[in-house]
Amino acid sequence: QVQLVESGGGSVQAGGSLRLSCEASGNIFSINVMGWYRQAPGKQRELVALLIAGGSTNYADSVKGRFIISRGNQKNTVSLQMNSLKPEDTAVYYCHLGVLANTYWGTGTQVTVSS
Repeated sequence: QVQLVESGGGSVQAGGSLRLSCEASGNIFSINVMGWYRQAPGKQRELVALLIAGGSTNYADSVKGRFIISRGNQKNTVSLQMNSLKPEDTAVYYCHLGVLANTYWGTGTQVTVSS
């Protein structure tokens, strides 16, 4: 069984920074992708940033140049450094893990950016 534990959400003023972390545990043999999605009230869940096996990254256009995804110091961890935050970044952020043919989701962490 795979579990994802997220941390680092919170409230910040526009222009501020937050750092999210996600640690995966369980039967993880081969990670395809690991990263973050978000869902704002009344909207569909959308990609934020992914770290892909082999080291490449994929960012939503709306966060390019502001967010940085990286592998954590501990095995099976990923971090998302969010800079120059905007009110439109307000959402629940979900950690996402793709292992072979399976996908897993964290329970989400709230990020609120006030103007």
